[in-house]
Amino acid sequence: MTEPASTLVSLQGIAKVFANGVAALSGFDLDIRAGEFVSLLGPSGCGKSTALRLIAGLTEPTQGRVVWPGSHAADHRGEIGFVFQDPTLMPWANVADNVWLPLRLRGVSRRDARTSIAESLALVGLSEFAKAYPRELSGGMRMRVSIARALSVRPRLLLMDEPFAALDEIARFRLNDDLLRLQRNLRCTIVFVTHSVYESAYLSSRVAIMSPRPGRIVAEVAGETTEERSADFRTSPRYAALCGRISQILLEQTEGRG
Repeated sequence: MTEPASTLVSLQGIAKVFANGVAALSGFDLDIRAGEFVSLLGPSGCGKSTALRLIAGLTEPTQGRVVWPGSHAADHRGEIGFVFQDPTLMPWANVADNVWLPLRLRGVSRRDARTSIAESLALVGLSEFAKAYPRELSGGMRMRVSIARALSVRPRLLLMDEPFAALDEIARFRLNDDLLRLQRNLRCTIVFVTHSVYESAYLSSRVAIMSPRPGRIVAEVAGETTEERSADFRTSPRYAALCGRISQILLEQTEGRG
């Protein structure tokens, strides 16, 4: 019998009220287990991005706790990678130097970071573009650079805030598959914010569905347990049923029946 995965981080009784009085989260509870791919899904403005920032330590809760159990407690800040919706690349720096940035901020020299940069670019299929500049890349390639930058620190936990929202469907599908491959290879945990039912159903081991603002988790739907995805899965009855189940819960929330 397989042992249950340990809890990597736990958000307990979280409320977040901003200085302008907007209550983003209230009664928000979520455990993230090691090795999971968890999608946060909910209506616009429900606090999905706020939850990511709380996990990353970029903001503090008004109420409640973000708990890192056991051995994760002391060193968790150094084990987090963050991919924002906008790639936020430095336009004056080439691809390799953009990927170097998190290591540079940790005091790692360009020379000492060379291997990590090369490995990170290889992971996202951009080895040949190390000397290119962001303006020379497509939207999908710029997002790959952003992912490579987050991976350069070899994070235990990768936080992703709607990274593929601005991309066309072909690029989005390709990056979805690449992301699952990366998770298998690196064995990291991913928390992924999305507005797409279909993307959450395809990627996730678990979909956490949120209420309208102030956001809280109102339902969790287990995803497919198979490690491999294929193009056939997107047209399978299992995928259609999973999307339908998630869509129904989301609809109930947006119509106020949740």
